[in-house]
Amino acid sequence: MKRFLIYIILCFQATFAQVEFEAKVSKERLGLNERLRVDFTMNADGDNFIPPAFDGFRVVAGPSQQVSQSWINGKSSFRKAYSYYLMPTQRGVVTIKQAQVEINGQIYKTTPVKITVTAPVEQQREGGEAQISADDALHLVAEVSKVNPYLNEPITVVYKLYFSYDIGINNWRELDKPKYNDFWSQNIDIKQLQVEEGRYNGQRYRFVVLRKTVLYPQKSGKLTIEPLSLDIDVELPTNRRTIFGQVISVPDNKRVSAGARTINVKPLPEAGKPADFSGAVGNFDFVVKPGKTMLNAGESLELVVKVSGKGNLKLFNLPKPVVPAALEMYEPVHKENVSTPLTGMTGSISDTYTLIPQAQGKFPIKPLSFSFFDPASGKYKTITSEKILINVLDGPAVAKNQQPTEHEKKPIASKSPFKFIKLETQLKPVATRSFFGSSWHYVLTLLPFLAIPVLIAFRRRKEAADRDIAGRRIKTSDRLARKYLYEAKVSMDDKERFYVNLERSLHNFLKARLKIETSEMSKDRIREILLEKAEAGSVDRFMTLMENCEFARYAPSTPTAIESDYEKAVKTVTELEKQIK
Repeated sequence: MKRFLIYIILCFQATFAQVEFEAKVSKERLGLNERLRVDFTMNADGDNFIPPAFDGFRVVAGPSQQVSQSWINGKSSFRKAYSYYLMPTQRGVVTIKQAQVEINGQIYKTTPVKITVTAPVEQQREGGEAQISADDALHLVAEVSKVNPYLNEPITVVYKLYFSYDIGINNWRELDKPKYNDFWSQNIDIKQLQVEEGRYNGQRYRFVVLRKTVLYPQKSGKLTIEPLSLDIDVELPTNRRTIFGQVISVPDNKRVSAGARTINVKPLPEAGKPADFSGAVGNFDFVVKPGKTMLNAGESLELVVKVSGKGNLKLFNLPKPVVPAALEMYEPVHKENVSTPLTGMTGSISDTYTLIPQAQGKFPIKPLSFSFFDPASGKYKTITSEKILINVLDGPAVAKNQQPTEHEKKPIASKSPFKFIKLETQLKPVATRSFFGSSWHYVLTLLPFLAIPVLIAFRRRKEAADRDIAGRRIKTSDRLARKYLYEAKVSMDDKERFYVNLERSLHNFLKARLKIETSEMSKDRIREILLEKAEAGSVDRFMTLMENCEFARYAPSTPTAIESDYEKAVKTVTELEKQIK
């Protein structure tokens, strides 16, 4: 009997020691548009199963439970599994954390599993696997206007979602926005989606234009436009009908991706490239115009250097005028009047210089030349301005032959050589009135008593300020907003540092004006609160600035674009300060 009991105990201990609880995945590397199956399996029956949070994934199916038990050659085999189907929500290395279960009164946990999520990939149907998406009814297509452009020549990318007449779309979400590395990019705002009819692969479909983007390639060679990925909720028809004859639909989910597109960017030709070429590509007009040509010394005039037309207006520098030494020239004021339709940037940019003549005379300003590359003709073109003559009518004359040296004595303009000697004095008598009994004596005596109410009022104000914790936080956020805006201004030569400081300034501005914490600042929440307090145009410009800060750090940018974003930030923040009470 004792041997039998010992045998039972040993068997129980052996079984208890061999409990296994693990997480198994269908694959460890998948695209953003693929599904992942996760099975949490155990070889003993357990209770109180707690799944992980699945951070970085969205659960599209599950949990489903499977239990199996068998006897083979007198040995018992038990298996229990909890299964989930997941869809990744972000790229990178994502960790499936520990699951937990209680078996025989003891807690067991799985080992974390690391999953590598890549860009969307082309999916192949797997035979025998049940599909939970409408693969044949939805297609996301990226239409590129030109696959062989010149450097800095605009191309357009239009993302269209084609869908069958038989299905309905409830909602869609962007999973992965394309990153336009080595491109200057500008998104075209689509205010309202419109359903149109068209053909895809010879079949009739409905389609919606979801996104329009203008791209300017910043380097030559083969460049890749990364895909756009969407998560779409759809309604699929079934063979069942209602009592009224209407088709019954069931909800489903589909992830679609516009495949990566490769373009071959041609370099600008070296033959015939002008020496003053600064990267302008397009078709432009060039003008140099003074505000006036006749003035007196000490007066000011404005000299405008302006380029207008169609092309990469924000991606090159204007030529700088060369003026005589007698014309004092100040740093220019840069202005941009540029819109970006689907065909590319159009409008004008200008530098306005302030000139102040220091002497009388006629001073020529040499002609300026502006060169650009015209992709339509495949040739360089140069426009030269006319010579400008500034006539200063009144003022000191410029010495031509006589220049003062260190040893020359300058004549005294005054006729009286002793004018600097003061002949009249202001003497005071030695015998003065005593301080005691004077007006100052009484003022200084009463001053401490007069200061007591002031000190009491100051102390009360300080105590009230100390109690106002929320007010102090607002003041701190406002001070930080101004600080980071200044740091953004002084770091314009460092793109990443500039946009980090600008983003911090915008966030602290929101904290100060809207009285919300940064943790609460989702884009939808920000827009909702701002629209209650400010005009829609100002709110749209502010949200655009925040998006620029998010993406500009990882995309190519130019000094002109950085300066433009700073000016827009100052203007927009000033507008919102006046509107938000």
